Amino acid sequence: MSWWQALIMGVVEGLTEYLPISSTGHLILTAWLLGLDTDPELRQATNTFNIVIQGGAILAVLWLYPRRVSQIFTGFGAALKHRGVFGGKAQPLATLADTPRNGFRLAMNLLVAFLPAAILGPLLDDWIDSKLMNVWPVVAALFVGGVGMIAFARLRRVRRAAASGLELENLTWQMALAIGVLQCFAMWPGTSRSMMTIVAALLLGLRPRAAAEFSFLLGLITLGAATAYKAVSAGDSMLEHIHTDTLAIGLVAAAISAAVAMKFFVTVLVRYGMAPFGWYRIALSIAFVLAVLAGHEVASATGE
Repeated sequence: MSWWQALIMGVVEGLTEYLPISSTGHLILTAWLLGLDTDPELRQATNTFNIVIQGGAILAVLWLYPRRVSQIFTGFGAALKHRGVFGGKAQPLATLADTPRNGFRLAMNLLVAFLPAAILGPLLDDWIDSKLMNVWPVVAALFVGGVGMIAFARLRRVRRAAASGLELENLTWQMALAIGVLQCFAMWPGTSRSMMTIVAALLLGLRPRAAAEFSFLLGLITLGAATAYKAVSAGDSMLEHIHTDTLAIGLVAAAISAAVAMKFFVTVLVRYGMAPFGWYRIALSIAFVLAVLAGHEVASATGE
């Protein structure tokens, strides 16, 4: 993989990671366009690279939401101290002040939402890599997800509900678990983790801005775990085909583009809902079907 290919892949990762249009799907399709899937070993290294550069998208969340991240860690630490973990007399969490209690509750809800993926992810990882990490499953997921998003937008009328709904402080652990279960469907490349978590949060009554924020914060754990798992399990084989400076370019590009995309996404979500992204998914899936068919026709005409 060259530096300019890593740059393109990093920008695609950052722009699509937190939008409900599937970053994995876009990266697989981009790798196909760049010819990075022709050799089996390079294809496997590229798939690992695509997951590792999610670390850049994680940095974007830390950059844009420092107060919320600080609230989570401060609340978690305060709750442990309140319960006597660091010494002293244990006290009921109900007596904890509102701000640290809300931070601790949010931390617990994020952990609960992460649990389903933490259990299923390692179990399904090899099967997903061998069966679903190619163009056709991605195109199918993009199209079906796009249709579903448009149907959801028309049913709920998210734009009209933007002024009402629940905030993150109102989220219960049962609601967080439901979001986590739906997040697991995004293990099918092309589905979109953001789509599943945001749609689930909206269905449960969260405001669009709160739904997006919870999805971003959940990404810190989910993407962080996936990135660490792949880096440890397949990092050495990846570095045989992709140099560290090339990897660094992808990470930086992902971080910058993710920050830009997150700002854009929240604005569009609050004003227009999910439908614009649904139409984009459908258009992209059709475009790639036509591109693949055209490629086969050219190959047949040239005898390749």
